[in-house]
Amino acid sequence: MSGTAARVVVVGAGNAALCAALAARERGADVCVLEWAPVAERGGNSAYAGGMMRVAYESVEDLLRLMPDLTEAEITHADFGRYPASQLYEDIARLGEYQGDAELIDLVASRSQQTLLWMRSLGVRFVPAYGGQSFELDGQFVFWGGLAVEVSGGGRGLIESLIRAAERHDITIHYRTRAISLLFEAGRVVGVRATQDGEYLDYPADAVVLACGGFEANAQWRAQYLGPGWDLAKVRGTRFNLGDGIRMALDIGAQPYGHWSGCHAVGWDRNAPATGNLSVGDGYQKHSYPFGIMVNARGERFVDEGADFRNYTYAEYGRRVLMQPGRFAWQVFDRKTLPLLRGEYRIREVTKVTANSLAELADRLDGVDREGFLRTVREFNASVTAVPFNPAILDGRRTEGISPPKSNWANPISDPPFEAYAVTCGITFTFGGLRVDSSARVLDCSGLPVGGLFACGELVGGIFFMNYPGGSGLTAGAVLGRTAGAAAAAGRSLVGDRADGLREL
Repeated sequence: MSGTAARVVVVGAGNAALCAALAARERGADVCVLEWAPVAERGGNSAYAGGMMRVAYESVEDLLRLMPDLTEAEITHADFGRYPASQLYEDIARLGEYQGDAELIDLVASRSQQTLLWMRSLGVRFVPAYGGQSFELDGQFVFWGGLAVEVSGGGRGLIESLIRAAERHDITIHYRTRAISLLFEAGRVVGVRATQDGEYLDYPADAVVLACGGFEANAQWRAQYLGPGWDLAKVRGTRFNLGDGIRMALDIGAQPYGHWSGCHAVGWDRNAPATGNLSVGDGYQKHSYPFGIMVNARGERFVDEGADFRNYTYAEYGRRVLMQPGRFAWQVFDRKTLPLLRGEYRIREVTKVTANSLAELADRLDGVDREGFLRTVREFNASVTAVPFNPAILDGRRTEGISPPKSNWANPISDPPFEAYAVTCGITFTFGGLRVDSSARVLDCSGLPVGGLFACGELVGGIFFMNYPGGSGLTAGAVLGRTAGAAAAAGRSLVGDRADGLREL
């Protein structure tokens, strides 16, 4: 690099961080990445993700640009539909009860396709989301819920592809290096102080990009901001996301923003470890509940399992499980829907019971009131309407006369064999964080940019509130990561609401 190149330090090594590092390098910056985790645990929460990425597309031709390996047979036997940017925007906004930052949500939606195309140019391979987001009906795969694309190899495949790209572009990654504070002089961030093997190290920079996740692995912060009981939730992903990036920025006057008492939390195997296990990844999740019922310790249902497509309810239902007695639930299925269960129900690391009668099943549901469960199933079975069952659409096959209702995909739990799976709450990431503008500049409490400081990924607040459409987190991280990296490389020349050089991103 020449002596005039901007020096950019990126804190974190997940999807958003690596996109930022690569975008900054692409703009000519000298880039280094600080990753607290060792090599074996690198990649932040992204390494634990399933790899689905919500992207806007108008036609199969748009998808072919992302997935050129699609065969003619795959195209012929698939109904991908269309998913315009306006619908992506609406899904994030609607599930957030329209509390989100409209400018940031629009940025994610409008730049989703070009960002994924850019990632593909870096070596990330995308494939159709057959396993998690489609059903085969009459010989054709029908994709539902606006989610047709995932990364080959899931989250780990994504991180490995981005790491290889970083290596090709001479980006240095310092492992086991924990950023602890920002170097701040004359109202501007000029670097990062970190610890490595017990020593303090300073990394001078023209710009710093914070991309080291939320505070979901910090039990104290969870209890403080999310509320009582959240310190007992299991952590789906990395143990290193303690909120360091947020704390460092707040310490120098950055503006807190977003839904600080909100998070992405799902049904997670009851006996999963306290934090994520990369060898299992997202396999502890249990997301086929729309095709069965969920009961708590009293044997009672407590959610509308069929309120909407799974990817519009799963990130909120973990919270509902945490609120139940004992912080657990059982998902119950019968023979009719067992073939529809996702792959995570068939892994070795699963808490499962089977039975050939409901009475036998009731005896095996650990911690559940037997008579309460049998009463719930009798009432549920008697309430199901005769509307035809169709797993690929909101079929309206519902219950009548019980509370909570089941609005779609209601089938009597009547045909043996029966299977049940024990779940608890697994927290993925937190929604509160730092406020950024459309160039990913961190703003202070007056609404002005903090000189030299940018942020992306899960520590950005204001995008997600209350709930979350599946696959939008990796997309938001990539879009804002690319934006942050390009803006950071522009350095001191970046002025105004949006730099001219960033408009084509």
